Amino acid sequence: MEIRRVQFTGGSSYVLTLPKDWVDAQKIKKNDPIGIEIQPDGTLLVTKTIEHEPLQRKLEFPVDGITEPAYLFRLLIGAYISGITTITITSKERLPPFVRVVVRDFTQMTIGQEVIEEDDSAITLKDLLNPSEMPFANTIKRMFVIVKAMHEDAITAIRTGNQTLAADVTARDNDVDRLHWLIARQTHMILSNTALSKKMNVPPRMAVHYYIISRIIERIGDHAERIAQNAGAIRKKEIDPAIITKILKASELSVGIFDRSIVSFFNNDLKKSDKNIESVKVLEALCGEINNLVIQQETPDAIALGYITESVRRAGEYAADISENVINYLVGDELTMSGKPARK
Repeated sequence: MEIRRVQFTGGSSYVLTLPKDWVDAQKIKKNDPIGIEIQPDGTLLVTKTIEHEPLQRKLEFPVDGITEPAYLFRLLIGAYISGITTITITSKERLPPFVRVVVRDFTQMTIGQEVIEEDDSAITLKDLLNPSEMPFANTIKRMFVIVKAMHEDAITAIRTGNQTLAADVTARDNDVDRLHWLIARQTHMILSNTALSKKMNVPPRMAVHYYIISRIIERIGDHAERIAQNAGAIRKKEIDPAIITKILKASELSVGIFDRSIVSFFNNDLKKSDKNIESVKVLEALCGEINNLVIQQETPDAIALGYITESVRRAGEYAADISENVINYLVGDELTMSGKPARK
């Protein structure tokens, strides 16, 4: 770190000189405007960029030699999350047919990505979404609503044997993934662009907090999907009614923990978060009782019911992780430690 002393001049102004190497690297000349922004932690950001336009980043993917569609899809998702605004897929010859299939799946699975140019040997995708138009809080709330409904519908599929409903739960998991990837993208962009952080009124530390919560909700959605998948493997008429009753009760406990964790998250409530974590013990004990009954069933049903019980328990534990992260964030927040309300 280079240390410079503050000078006092003109009776009312404080002056700090800029490092010559930085000035030369930025090609700053006399009378050029310089932007200065106060950061949430009290530091100052000095930048040549005074316009708050989104940073445009381009990336080219040559697909010559790529034969696995899944690999190309993961590359595109990686570029999306890292904040690339323009992606060009190229080939020295004609693009393989699977590339267009992957591109179509990618645009359907992400928010804001559209094909703007296409020919036999290249496809260009551009991000048409302004990241500041999708507030983190709104996305988290939407993810919560979707995942909670997925869990409840998956349990209903067990109780009623409705396979159509179970299949719909699986389809909705894609919506959760899309929203989680969006939050991951916004978080990465905020960490790379302080101007975006200020425009969205979300400090980088809070953006990371939103990302962690989003990731947990996405995992709870995965377990709802697994419950729905295993619902189709059990033969309801042959299952001990006591098991179904206890699974329904465990589900209520799990969803309750999830619901209270989200409320505590948005209310910045330390005490309720702590109380919610303790409630997991009741869920775990009940799931243990269910497993003792499950092992008495025939093998195919026992396996499916065991997976269902495990997913119900894990969903509740993941929900408690949300409360743990709320506590971690609030305790570390300077405003909370000073006795004032935490930032929302």
